[in-house]
Amino acid sequence: MRKTLQSVLQVIFLALFVLLVINGNIQLWMGLFLLGIALSFLLGRVYCGWLCPINTVMKKVTRAKKKLKINNLKTPPFLTNPWVRIAALGLFIAMFVFVMRTGRQLPVLPALFILGVILTLFFSEDLWHRYLCPYGTVMSLPGAKARHTIHINQDNCNNCGACSRVCPAQAVIKDEYHSIVKRDCLICLQCIDTCNQNAISYQ
Repeated sequence: MRKTLQSVLQVIFLALFVLLVINGNIQLWMGLFLLGIALSFLLGRVYCGWLCPINTVMKKVTRAKKKLKINNLKTPPFLTNPWVRIAALGLFIAMFVFVMRTGRQLPVLPALFILGVILTLFFSEDLWHRYLCPYGTVMSLPGAKARHTIHINQDNCNNCGACSRVCPAQAVIKDEYHSIVKRDCLICLQCIDTCNQNAISYQ
């Protein structure tokens, strides 16, 4: 039931995004994004895992690559530098301010959509989610303070690492035990679906 609901919502919001782009009303999407930020304080980054059209298409690309047995290229180390993430966010904000002040329309959101999808053709999803997506950078701030998030029960966890391998944002880390970094977690619930120990839950 939950998987079906998630899939339906992803299709609906992808269709809404495309419709807004076609009609030239894409700025209305920012209202939904702001709602996603507000929800992140309570529910975590549900916008990223359930509503984001970029993520929805990226998932399809990743599944197609697996079926075709296409391997990801290694992520260039310089792209994982924190300054790259900050620069991407700064550029996004600068363009948004420019649009608001001048009234001129720039295809910022469609460009981000295309860029995220193209990168996923060659690299793993975490490059976009963790290092480049300005939406994700913004969402990570309230996401770190979310009241509800995904937890790993250490009593049930056998440290098999299955959750870490499927996480599209590399939000699962391992010290002595596996745990999930709230600010990076997309609430996509793939880790819950993968865990055979029933050790992972959303609370």
